[in-house]
Amino acid sequence: MNIIELLLTELARETQVTRKMLALVPADKFDWAPHEKSMKMGALAIHIAELPSWITMGLTTEELDFAAAPYKPTSVASNSDLLVLLEKGYQSGKDILSQAKEGDLTGRWILRSAETIHANMSKYEVIRHSLSQTIHHRAQLGVYLRLLEIPIPGSYGPSADDQNF
Repeated sequence: MNIIELLLTELARETQVTRKMLALVPADKFDWAPHEKSMKMGALAIHIAELPSWITMGLTTEELDFAAAPYKPTSVASNSDLLVLLEKGYQSGKDILSQAKEGDLTGRWILRSAETIHANMSKYEVIRHSLSQTIHHRAQLGVYLRLLEIPIPGSYGPSADDQNF
């Protein structure tokens, strides 16, 4: 397998797990957070749903400058809106990655706020960062759901809620 095929496989697997988790986010808890320093559940879920679109951004742009284009999360009103947002980002990321050549992965990409550089990485690293952020924040969402007594689906095998422990 080449690196593009490996990334596409990983993207598909992580999106499948992400669908299961986002499907459980109750819209009536979008404003809930487990701690005052924690993101609200809705903001966290939106961020997770948007992350596959970073693959498209990483492969089609040279940078993201928050000073020039402040982040504005997509507005969602329902759980199904979250899933639509995920599918849109997944399809876009999958399509652009499917068309990429391995040489496209070596270009540089910068995340900044005006003159402050937050990250300077290869386009391959942007894709891996998107996948890693998805995994990280999805685990965070799992804690939120657990605290709300919502059974957690397995990610890479059965969860404690999938088995009789």
